[in-house]
Amino acid sequence: MSDHILVEQDGPIATVIINRPRVRNAIGLAMWTEIAEVTERLAKDDTVRALVFRGAGTDAFASGADISEFEENRKDLASATHYNQQTAAAYRTVRECPKPTVAMIYGYCMGGAVALALACDLRFAAEGSRYGIPAARLSIIYPFDSVKQLVDLVGPATTKDILFSARTLDAAEALRVGFIQQLLPPADLERYTYEYLKKVADNAPLSIQGTKAQVHAMFAGLDEAHRQELARLGLLTFESHDFREGTRAFMEKRAARFLGR
Repeated sequence: MSDHILVEQDGPIATVIINRPRVRNAIGLAMWTEIAEVTERLAKDDTVRALVFRGAGTDAFASGADISEFEENRKDLASATHYNQQTAAAYRTVRECPKPTVAMIYGYCMGGAVALALACDLRFAAEGSRYGIPAARLSIIYPFDSVKQLVDLVGPATTKDILFSARTLDAAEALRVGFIQQLLPPADLERYTYEYLKKVADNAPLSIQGTKAQVHAMFAGLDEAHRQELARLGLLTFESHDFREGTRAFMEKRAARFLGR
């Protein structure tokens, strides 16, 4: 792992840090690959129950993809195809992570960083943060899956507005249109995010995973086979250790100790 992508773990919560504060945490090609690898590893780590994605410092979540690399890494069809595959893998790995994910956003969140934040389950932000997708100023078509996620959050008309105009949204508008779920004073954001995820981490992992699978299925297109598989997963929880522990704890009026199995 490079110095540009860091991982810190505090109990059941892991934090993935985009660490290039001198350039507002601009994300280079190798970093996109690393984000996918790190997220996949954390998804398989039984000691981790939730993930936070953030930028180093408080000036930026990330200013987006490192455009200074484009002359080399997007110079022709072959290089652009490879670049897009790496970024798509990063977004997909975060999106498909079975554990709860939160983008904790200070400052600027632009371009590809918006797609990374969209891939997370929730976006908690500091007052003064700013958002934009300047694809139309670079003659780039934003990735389909990210556009679909943006439509799911803010609706088709607002998505078109954001992408057509390439304008910057302030934090208040981002909250109003539904892009972010919580907006807090900068001094409170970190505390709130980790306190929230500690509560989530105390809940049953199988229930969290099942909820994520259901919500994703609704937007991916739910056929009958998929519906039956989700129902099967729901029934299997009744044979789990955590179901027995949860019901016993409820009856005994104590906190449950879930193991994720």
